[in-house]
Amino acid sequence: MASDSNMRTETDSLGDLNVPRDAYWGIQTQRAIGNFPISGLRTDPAFVRAYCLIKKAAAQTNAELGKLDAELAEQIVAAADEVLDGDAMLKEFVVDVFQAGAGTSFNMNVNEVLTNRVLDRMGKPRGDYATVSPNDHVNMSQSTNDTFPTAIHLCVRTLHEQVDAAVGTLADALAAKGREFANVIKSGRTHLQDAVPVTLGQEFAAHAEAIRKCRKNLAAAAEALCELALGGSATGTGLNTHPQYRKTVVAKLATLTGLPFRPANDPRQAMASHVAAAAYSAALRGLAIELTRLANDLRLLSSGPITGFAEIQLPAVQPGSSIMPGKVNPVMAECLNMVAFHILGADHSVSLAAQAGQLELNVMMPLMAFELTFCQRLVINYLPVFAEKCIVGITADEQACRRYFEISPALATILNPAIGYLNAAKVAKEAVARGVTIRQLVIEQQLMTAEEFDALLDPSKITTTADIDVAEN
Repeated sequence: MASDSNMRTETDSLGDLNVPRDAYWGIQTQRAIGNFPISGLRTDPAFVRAYCLIKKAAAQTNAELGKLDAELAEQIVAAADEVLDGDAMLKEFVVDVFQAGAGTSFNMNVNEVLTNRVLDRMGKPRGDYATVSPNDHVNMSQSTNDTFPTAIHLCVRTLHEQVDAAVGTLADALAAKGREFANVIKSGRTHLQDAVPVTLGQEFAAHAEAIRKCRKNLAAAAEALCELALGGSATGTGLNTHPQYRKTVVAKLATLTGLPFRPANDPRQAMASHVAAAAYSAALRGLAIELTRLANDLRLLSSGPITGFAEIQLPAVQPGSSIMPGKVNPVMAECLNMVAFHILGADHSVSLAAQAGQLELNVMMPLMAFELTFCQRLVINYLPVFAEKCIVGITADEQACRRYFEISPALATILNPAIGYLNAAKVAKEAVARGVTIRQLVIEQQLMTAEEFDALLDPSKITTTADIDVAEN
């Protein structure tokens, strides 16, 4: 079939097809290239490496159990190591992230690349599958149905270490601001209306604690990913595998990664149900909700500088307008909003994909793999930058905070024990109407002396909560 010197002809069960001569991928990958020219997005390198790690562990296990020639196993391991240890081969994994159900196209992309690299190493022409087969050798004792869910768990669990560090960096930066602003008294706000006072430090400490709780939820979800479907073969029964294969191959992955991977309690469940992946996505969603709230609070507190709250100043990282000179926008917080919104949408996609399986298999795994790894990358890449370029450089306008505190009619709430609710409400209403402070009015009406009022509204007493910990965790 090939007439172009730049092409080679390969054959599969559907017939012949030309493949670029220098490509490490083969005919099934080439078919996927033609069938799914969709997004132009390629699989995350971490997922590629997770898959190659599976192929390496499988080759080693099959050789130990006497199913695969030891020398051929060594060649497959060497080919996998080339992908694991460098970036040069990543360009060979060309299947779009939107592809055939279950991920068969990507599994075959990996099988073909490793096979043809082995053939190179043996001095054989690429495509000589009679010598080394993508299906019979590289894919031995495996199915897309058990390797793809295993790769999802392996990849997401591995990337979680970086996710955890990124979330921790943000939590620590917020906690540091909590300590820095511990004595900055300000008006609290509920319903976006004036409320009893808090400190700016308490607001930041509360955000730090919320992010820490998200971090713990992610860690719990990550632990559940340590159960692997590998060894289940096509339908979870382990067909065409050695009796010791499932236990041995998973143990090898645990050793290779240094992570506590273990065989799934029920490989049929691990292939048909993706509760662990959905739970990790839900934990990311929980983080995104808190990130959205954080970004919105920062944008609100820094609004102005004249007509807004202007209680804090965010670092100026770039000019804010192409037409208004001197304008500086909260661009880092705005970007955080967009990152969070994407994660929220991605979780919806993962949820739909997770419930879309039928009987022994969920064919929507490629979508889950893409959305999970993409969202992890967003967290890994942006949260440390956001902490450095936004949180660390935040300054407080203590005078503005104090001014709002002193003129807030909500201070009347603190007077309840001294003058009663109805009197306090009357004072609050009159203070707003006359544009005077609560303090001025209370003293003027001889409801309290200046000394009594100041003692009652001592900032160190009215904003103190026992057992608040803003230390680094």
